[in-house]
Amino acid sequence: MRDYRFEQFVAVRQLANPTYAPTGERFAYVANTTGLPNLWVQSGHGGFPRQLTSFVDRRVGDFAWSPDGARIAFLADRDGDEQWQLYLIDVGGGWPRRLTDAPEAQFDLAGWTADGRSVVLTGNDRDPSEMDPQLIDAATGEVTRLLTGGLYGVGRPSPVGNLLPVVELISNTSHRLFLLDAESGERTEVAPTEGEAKAVPGPWLPDGSGLYVITDQGRDFTGLAFADAATGGWSYVVEEDHDVDGATVSRDGRTLLVVMNVDGRSVLRRFALEGGAHRPLPAPELPLGVVSGLSLHPSEPAALLLHTTPREASNLTRIDLDGGDVRVLEQSMLGGVDPADLIDPELVRYPSFDRDIPGWLYRPAGEGPFPVVLSIHGGPESQERPTYGYVGLYQYLLSKGIAVLAPNIRGSTGYGTAYQRLIYRDWGGAELQDIRAAAEYLRSQPWADAGRLAVFGGSFGGFATLSALTRLPEYWAAGVDLVGPSNLITFVGSVPPFWRSMTKRWVGDAEEDREMLISRSPITYVDQLRAPLLVIQGANDPRVVKAESDQMVERLRERGLEVEYHVDEDGGHGPADRDGWVDWMRRTADFLERHLLPG
Repeated sequence: MRDYRFEQFVAVRQLANPTYAPTGERFAYVANTTGLPNLWVQSGHGGFPRQLTSFVDRRVGDFAWSPDGARIAFLADRDGDEQWQLYLIDVGGGWPRRLTDAPEAQFDLAGWTADGRSVVLTGNDRDPSEMDPQLIDAATGEVTRLLTGGLYGVGRPSPVGNLLPVVELISNTSHRLFLLDAESGERTEVAPTEGEAKAVPGPWLPDGSGLYVITDQGRDFTGLAFADAATGGWSYVVEEDHDVDGATVSRDGRTLLVVMNVDGRSVLRRFALEGGAHRPLPAPELPLGVVSGLSLHPSEPAALLLHTTPREASNLTRIDLDGGDVRVLEQSMLGGVDPADLIDPELVRYPSFDRDIPGWLYRPAGEGPFPVVLSIHGGPESQERPTYGYVGLYQYLLSKGIAVLAPNIRGSTGYGTAYQRLIYRDWGGAELQDIRAAAEYLRSQPWADAGRLAVFGGSFGGFATLSALTRLPEYWAAGVDLVGPSNLITFVGSVPPFWRSMTKRWVGDAEEDREMLISRSPITYVDQLRAPLLVIQGANDPRVVKAESDQMVERLRERGLEVEYHVDEDGGHGPADRDGWVDWMRRTADFLERHLLPG
């Protein structure tokens, strides 16, 4: 490998949510080109991008085109606090107009009503512990609250009429889906569930006759079903022993494109829609990687795609679905690193006490023995996938002769709902044995240096890192915790209010499960920690509040142990801007190099 510097690996422009306008003449996306994520628009076939928002203290999140393509509704927060507020901007230009004024509340955007008069969203502005579906008049800001008394999410509204797909959220793996008439208030249940099942609304047919639903009803893996809007009846369209990640339908109603999660990599499925039938068509083959954004052109056989690989962060590309030609419209890698110099991971499985655990292994070139970082993903209901890991951190470590094993311990998504549910009310339980098994697996590998193992992770991965360091101290030479809970008693009491009913099912209750939560908390075992530790925390984190890191660091310093603590005053549950990401990853890389590499 050439002699690259750290800054080159993390010189990445992060792109998100490419979406064609209704006519297809232009598209929009979010990019942090100026440091913070802002909204950009571009001609439908590429050309020079135009920055539509110019925030210097806010992050743009989700957005939706108005039905006539003249306006965009979008969400933005401040300093990573995730208190997403609703804004409206004309595509022709001007300064955004704020439509919500509830700085202590969080809103989720669903889209526009078919007539273009109102924006559909959910928010906890009435009661912090509930999420209410509501309409906001785009002209006056008047609010029409549609439902109260629960934790609801809303999918994209029907392109005709007044129907909204509403999901009642019981847990991450248990939903109830119904169609709500926004005028009459009448409900039609969709995909009635027997027991617990996921039901995530997807795209509508252009005539509003039905919509697609990602569900695992009667299955372990999610499939794609089609639901009739009039009756709520449904049937599967795609059933495989892999999860459906997403789906999109072209505006002319002729093409359905489905993204499958096959052992972590994204694979496309394409169908022609003809008289209610789904005829399979050839789909472009993608290199090893993950689709993170997808939009079909309204009338042409083309798609916008964000696709990240282990060697390269997401580029914005336009794919000819018939010919397979790929044109890069926006490049994400800005540091001059040649992807050919980088390393693809190997999909491995290692034995734990009751099953094999999948993971992605990144090995430097050569025979070793190499130090290894065990990287635990967040969530925990998420998945380590073959991407440009931690915005270049993995590849930088590889360039320095440090390997990375990134496992999908129990509780991860992508391996069936039964596997995902294994983490429920068992944080710090069986998944810790999966981490022990990973360390034992690495100790058994001739290319790995058993005396130079580190553990690293963010959010739940930070909790898992602290658990490993305190409860399995004999394995580790160092550890890095990013925004990880240290005390499950205080954690479950400090999550956002509308999370709390789900958190009880997910982690436990501070009173009813007090002894269990204490026994599973890393801070209970703080006296056993031996390895040097780096803790990074965002001051504005609403999910894992700063007190979680404060108490851990305080206890360690009382014992005189080596702990480095960095608080990002502008960060939340992660850095708020591009400079923040570079700083967090630089600190992590420096720490790991100091403790894993000789001299």
